[in-house]
Amino acid sequence: MDLAKVMSKGQVTIPINIRKKLNLKEGDKVVFIEKDGNMIIANSAMIALKKIQESFEGEADRLGIETEDDVVNLVKEVRKEVQAEKQGTNR
Repeated sequence: MDLAKVMSKGQVTIPINIRKKLNLKEGDKVVFIEKDGNMIIANSAMIALKKIQESFEGEADRLGIETEDDVVNLVKEVRKEVQAEKQGTNR
């Protein structure tokens, strides 16, 4: 268990071992989540990444992507579409 003191402006120094576990670096943001009457502190970037991963879950199956080559081909196809769209608007 780690303790931290709340300063007059509400600031708290997160102990080093907690920063390491959360992979926090200077300038990173943390999020406070209330769950079952407790407050959880988390690295906001990791929460965002998890939400993105959850939102993409099943998309590979839906798009028929099974291999790395399928991903590369999809990227090429999207790039062609974007390029064609740019050329269409630049006329």
